[in-house]
Amino acid sequence: MGIAEILLIAVGLSMDAFAVAIGKGLSVKKVMPRQALITGLWFGGFQALMPVLGYYLGISFADFVESVDHWIAFVLLGIIGFNMMHDSFSKSCDKSSADFSAKAMFPLAIATSIDALAVGISLAFLKENILWAATTIGITTFALSAVGLYIGNAFGCRYKSKAEFLGGAVLVMIGIKILIEHTLN
Repeated sequence: MGIAEILLIAVGLSMDAFAVAIGKGLSVKKVMPRQALITGLWFGGFQALMPVLGYYLGISFADFVESVDHWIAFVLLGIIGFNMMHDSFSKSCDKSSADFSAKAMFPLAIATSIDALAVGISLAFLKENILWAATTIGITTFALSAVGLYIGNAFGCRYKSKAEFLGGAVLVMIGIKILIEHTLN
């Protein structure tokens, strides 16, 4: 997998956090840089950590599934992507709490990064450089989450569903690309 694919995965994975950050942006009268930093660190940190955990989980049983690893990557990315696309059609634009404490941010960071765990498993099967991938995913999510906070504050939930749909579509397309590449080789 090249740099472009890793960046696309990073953007796709960050869309959940971006959407939640937009919701958090709706909850504050004026976004403070400290709130953007907190949001970026929580979401970016967990998005970087989870693929690493998934990777090491994946390599522990990669030898057993090497002949079907491309199918597993395809299915995992497809499920994550289609779930994100499905969720994008939800008309709700729930206003999040204006609370940026660890008690409020921890569950949000976990919830938005579970899919990154599955991607980490896929990256193990594909024998990708996990440190490069996790760093790219974390930095991308940090930046998009911080920006999402400001967008939510300025524009409301106008972009929330579009971001989720786009992120899901990107993950599905990468899954299809992986399957095609491994099937043709």
